[in-house]
Amino acid sequence: MDIAFIIFCSMAMFAIGTIGVIIKRNPLILFLSIEMMLNAANLLFVTFAHQWGEQTGLVWVFFVLVVAAAEAAIGLAIIINLF
Repeated sequence: MDIAFIIFCSMAMFAIGTIGVIIKRNPLILFLSIEMMLNAANLLFVTFAHQWGEQTGLVWVFFVLVVAAAEAAIGLAIIINLF
């Protein structure tokens, strides 16, 4: 695949997530939009790690996934407590 196409897909995912954060007021949609933004960043990390032959990008993906999992668990617990 061409790297420009993957960058475009990542930018589109990030834009959709940003629009979801700005426009929607539902807490569940807000957390899903943040997850989409984090996954767009992960896609770029993996793409550039593959492009440059570095493993550092893959390590950053692991850290971002840990943060995303913690955010999802805490966010879901807050939503359950509120409703």
